[in-house]
Amino acid sequence: MKLRNVLIVVKDIEQSKKYYHDLFGLEMLLDNGGNMILSEGLVLQEEECWKDFLQGDVLPRNNHCELYFEEAEIESFVDKLERLYPETEYVNPLTTHSWGQKVIRFYDLDGNLIEVGTPA
Repeated sequence: MKLRNVLIVVKDIEQSKKYYHDLFGLEMLLDNGGNMILSEGLVLQEEECWKDFLQGDVLPRNNHCELYFEEAEIESFVDKLERLYPETEYVNPLTTHSWGQKVIRFYDLDGNLIEVGTPA
């Protein structure tokens, strides 16, 4: 068995596609109308489609999981994040752990938790 993708729920798939391209360089590989596969295995699913599948509500900012990215030039990434998306809601500002790794945590446009850290 092989894990192929990770799916997150978004309100506006085009806006989220732009967000993940702007910040992380992810490219669209396939657009299935309401479901979009990006490079690196990230799938965007429109909220209304997901609600239909679940027959229930979506719970943003639930903190049950996070997307983790690594970036050696993390200060430059933080500058880009603040410049392009100044309304970002931070969970943790740029912090240095006791083992030397720098990390930042924040929510994307739809309340999905993201962590960006320097390579360990």
